[in-house]
Amino acid sequence: MPRHPDVPAYAPDIYSTQAVLDPYPHYAKLRELGPVVWLPKHKVYALPRYAECKAVLLNDKTFTSGEGVALNSLTNRFSRGTTLNSDGEDHTGRRALVAHRLTPRALRTMKEAVECQAAEIVDAALARRDVDGVDIAEALPTAVVPDLVGWPQEQRKNLLSWGAATFDVLGPLNARAAAATFRGLGVMRFARGVVRRRSILPGSMGDDLLRAADEGKIARSECPALMIDYLVPSLDTTLSAIASALHLFATHPGQWQLLKNDPGLIPNAINEIVRYESPLRAFSRKVAEDTVLAGTALPAGSRVLVLYASANRDALEWENPDTFDIRRDASRQLGFGRGTHGCAGQGLARLEVQAILQALVARVEKIVPTGEPEWGLNNIIRRLHRLPLELVPA
Repeated sequence: MPRHPDVPAYAPDIYSTQAVLDPYPHYAKLRELGPVVWLPKHKVYALPRYAECKAVLLNDKTFTSGEGVALNSLTNRFSRGTTLNSDGEDHTGRRALVAHRLTPRALRTMKEAVECQAAEIVDAALARRDVDGVDIAEALPTAVVPDLVGWPQEQRKNLLSWGAATFDVLGPLNARAAAATFRGLGVMRFARGVVRRRSILPGSMGDDLLRAADEGKIARSECPALMIDYLVPSLDTTLSAIASALHLFATHPGQWQLLKNDPGLIPNAINEIVRYESPLRAFSRKVAEDTVLAGTALPAGSRVLVLYASANRDALEWENPDTFDIRRDASRQLGFGRGTHGCAGQGLARLEVQAILQALVARVEKIVPTGEPEWGLNNIIRRLHRLPLELVPA
């Protein structure tokens, strides 16, 4: 679909290797161009500023998810029937099947166990002292989330690889997405086998889905995709946030001292971490009807790209947006989405990040970088691949 002639264009590929590793200069240039920018490489209207991203997220009637949120039609076609790719009553019904597992009351029952696991992880890391922060970041989500979803013990070693692939294919159909397709099919094949054998853990979220299928509330064929729908985002986004927290506090020792002096800042710090290093780069939405956004006419059938990570660094919304400051009120950050499609598992993610930070604050005097961090390559997830650190005991 051709762009509106009045919309500025940005030619560089924001999904290139260079742009994935260092996206912020691209986001800054996009924001300078305007509130709506045409990306000719991907034939999509990018939204790099906060106000427009928030407006789109809160208007799921005009900007829909039911025809997919990826930047390629293949993934959008094959991911129909998931919570992510649905709208209206369809979306509400799917989400309601497991919503009781993610309420604040339900999460309170998990709090003590999660905090104990976090303490054990930090104690083990302190015993080694020299660590890869990514190992710490992976440990808690991979211990908590698969049990909650009900994933059997077999094949858990593949979950992180499968999760990364599931996000990769939600970008454009580039070489990275193509390489991830086979791994993405692997998790679906396994999930179908789990549903077929009913090898799901009793009393879990997956068990709820199978009983809903038994009662005719959903088709059994929907269960594998819905299991993956909750498993994958809850793993990758949380470990991204924990790894980014370790990196940011290692490189901002003054902020770490602030947190140690006042652990009550932890909830606020989590919002600032997610604002500053948003785990999700962007998802698209389809324009359901002719509309106008920020003075730009958007035709029905076109797509907009909600750039969460850019919106969270928008100087029109944030004072000194490129400064990491845990005293900032970052509660309105868009890293967890907003509106109907706001992250269903954000309460669990906050619980896990908070548990890790509490354990670190109580036990660690300093977090010291011991080498250069390495960022991973993924179309959607902003996450560290390697993070060499020294944890100095308190």
